[in-house]
Amino acid sequence: MQRVVLASGNRGKLAEFNALLADSGLEVVTQASLGVDDIEETGLSFVENALLKARHAARITGLPALADDSGLCVNHLDGAPGLHSARYAGGHGDAAANNAKLLRELAGVSDERRRAFFICVLVLLRRADDPAPLIVEGRWHGRVLEVARGVQGFGYDPLFLPDGQAVSAAELDPATKNRLSHRGQALAALRARLAGQPA
Repeated sequence: MQRVVLASGNRGKLAEFNALLADSGLEVVTQASLGVDDIEETGLSFVENALLKARHAARITGLPALADDSGLCVNHLDGAPGLHSARYAGGHGDAAANNAKLLRELAGVSDERRRAFFICVLVLLRRADDPAPLIVEGRWHGRVLEVARGVQGFGYDPLFLPDGQAVSAAELDPATKNRLSHRGQALAALRARLAGQPA
């Protein structure tokens, strides 16, 4: 079992990572449990931010680090909230305010123009100065609803209707969401890459 520090303090993400990595051979510990604070996300892309977070956690703990950067990109809003998904309305992690702002921005916009996707970029570093990090990505396509639905999940889940589903991401049972979601896709890709590598 290899110990890896997860460069995130988001409880919803932690629950998803723990479920999806339960039998992966990785023992995931949170950076907060090791006394590591969040680093400012100054990158201009999801990849850059994930790398910043992973390098920060690996540098301070001396452990391999896993980080993700993810967000919701809405076509009609030129990709917003995008990199600023967690702080779209100003404060970091205020899901209710973020969702309210998104609904205001899309008021009166037709269904076909409410297309959106969640993206998750995952980075795994063996050490802080790893020159060849493992980088994988998952995308979950759908559209933004006009009214929030469901109480599962977190963030924008109540407003996101995934393609091929009759229920919002917040109405899906956790196992189904973990299989379909951007984070689930990225973690599946990471596990496949890890399984294909020599020990």
